[in-house]
Amino acid sequence: MLNICISGISSNSGKTILTTALLYHFKEIARGFKIGPDFIDPQFHKIITKRDSINLDSFIMNTDQVKWIFNHYKNDINILEGVMGFYDGEDRGCSSYSVSKLLNIPTILIIDGSGSYITISAILKGLLEYKKDNTIRGVVLNNLSSSAHYELIKKQILQDHPNILIFGWIKKELESLDNIHLGLDLNDLNKIKSISNSVLENIDISLFNNFIQTSDKNKLNKEYPFDILPKQNKHLCIINDQNFSFLYYDNVIFFKEIFSKVTIIDSTRDETIPKNADVVFISGGYVETKQSYEKVKDSNKFKNSLINHAKTKSIYGECAGLLYLGNKVDSKKMSGILDINFTLSKKRVRLGYYYDCSGRKGHAFHYTKSVNLNNGFCKLSKQLKGSGDVASWKTNKVYGTYFHTMFRTNIDLVKKYFLD
Repeated sequence: MLNICISGISSNSGKTILTTALLYHFKEIARGFKIGPDFIDPQFHKIITKRDSINLDSFIMNTDQVKWIFNHYKNDINILEGVMGFYDGEDRGCSSYSVSKLLNIPTILIIDGSGSYITISAILKGLLEYKKDNTIRGVVLNNLSSSAHYELIKKQILQDHPNILIFGWIKKELESLDNIHLGLDLNDLNKIKSISNSVLENIDISLFNNFIQTSDKNKLNKEYPFDILPKQNKHLCIINDQNFSFLYYDNVIFFKEIFSKVTIIDSTRDETIPKNADVVFISGGYVETKQSYEKVKDSNKFKNSLINHAKTKSIYGECAGLLYLGNKVDSKKMSGILDINFTLSKKRVRLGYYYDCSGRKGHAFHYTKSVNLNNGFCKLSKQLKGSGDVASWKTNKVYGTYFHTMFRTNIDLVKKYFLD
């Protein structure tokens, strides 16, 4: 079994492009994992490998739960994409350092070497000495202009850090994937093959044999470390499509474990809620931008079936799902099931880990905000029992929230809003 974690010293250091290239190279037997709560990168992983990517989040989950999740979904080759810089997030208990250490998975750092050479070795020294029990075992040098530049940096690293493997380098001004609102453009996929080949052009793939590990070495627990919820004789309908695409794969699997029937429908194709569905879950994603709204604004059969469902049955809307349950986002009309209006801001309103009003752990990332906060409830706070603005709204059995979480760790949330 080959396990590796790809990390860097900051965001935008090249983690995604290296992870993408490696997943493409090993796509027949690889599984992608994402450290932290990100929704976008796992979608890229899945497109490349045709396997769902799994989030490993040691803020939302405890250590035994993270171990179980990894053990449950691991494949022959497992590539973990880190979050921000290697140690970033450690103050909240979830970093590339903490998760790779927890799972005993070696880390390859991708380091931007442009405009420097000896200093790169000094930066590496700092990373290696900051936490003596780190998992850093190798480096890839990014954004280099020539093989001569690479050899200069390589010579210094070999001299200063003889135990670090140097996998190679990536040339500068490489073709890149485009960015859009909230993340990378998932439609920008025709470039992946050519980019992957360019990324790996000067990387020694044979060195990855040094990273082979067995599951026995990881000593991961097999006992189920979550509360158990009995199977429910209920039909859950999940809205999951190009617009409502922010959906943790383990949430889907968990729902299939506890509901007798799970149906997934596509709002952008104007599919309708099954009349025998007991509860609807609307995923997060995009509905507030013009491009996304165009895909769903004329889905009247879908909207009307959701309105009819809301008259007597339960709905749980998450982020974009919350927006769609409201009246409108600026001038964009939504379903009007919840009497609340939103506006799209140019600045982020929330980003990062949060606690909800009951102390549950999750995260939020959005640019929209309510224009009438007074009719909401349940504030989100960066600290347990801290202060913050309201982030949830409810009427009858319809509940909408900006809060993203993992339901396997929060079955009380499922009991309260999915099963009542």
